Amino acid sequence: MSLKVMVVDERKELLKEPYVVRLSGWTLEKYLEEAPEHLFSEFVRGEVIMYSPATAEHQDLVGFLYRLLAGYCEAKRYGKVLIAPAAIQLSPDVVREPDLFVLPPEEVPKAKGVPLLVRPALVIEVMSPSTRTIDLVEKAEDYALAGIPEYWAVDPEHKELLVHRLEGARYRAERVKEGKVRSISLPGFWLDVGWLFGDPLPPVTECLKEILSGKHER
Repeated sequence: MSLKVMVVDERKELLKEPYVVRLSGWTLEKYLEEAPEHLFSEFVRGEVIMYSPATAEHQDLVGFLYRLLAGYCEAKRYGKVLIAPAAIQLSPDVVREPDLFVLPPEEVPKAKGVPLLVRPALVIEVMSPSTRTIDLVEKAEDYALAGIPEYWAVDPEHKELLVHRLEGARYRAERVKEGKVRSISLPGFWLDVGWLFGDPLPPVTECLKEILSGKHER
């Protein structure tokens, strides 16, 4: 049975501002049995971390990226794209729920049950002000320790993409505000950073057609 959680303010009214709640004293087994199903939640070293509901803008951007990546992977017959709340067990005491992640072909057959015991080729998080430190510090460390070769953190507030690429046991991070970013882990995939911050977002079909055309390959 999942735990029922309500996050309220000092007047005991449902909190409308973005929040992150940490509950200590949990085990992985308790998390898998009782973690709130109506909230995004992760298990990290004895804590359950719960996040406020995503904004429409956040979901629009996640949806855009999912359709772009899923369309590319389908066209190239490469791996599989999954989105939150799919949970990945990165280590015995860490379970994360990335916004999106791409599984290479050899990992697809392992993607069964909860949590998933897989190693993505690429993980993407869309940041918000309330999750910035978690995304850029805590999650970056966990993804690097798990050996995930590439991690992209999309920052809508500052209109930039933070590209993390694994070098040894740590990531080397690069901030990109414009131009094309090519994935080192998803063969042939690239995107124009400007696409991510358009208002409205560009048509996925047009962006995918440009990627697949091969015109911008080196």
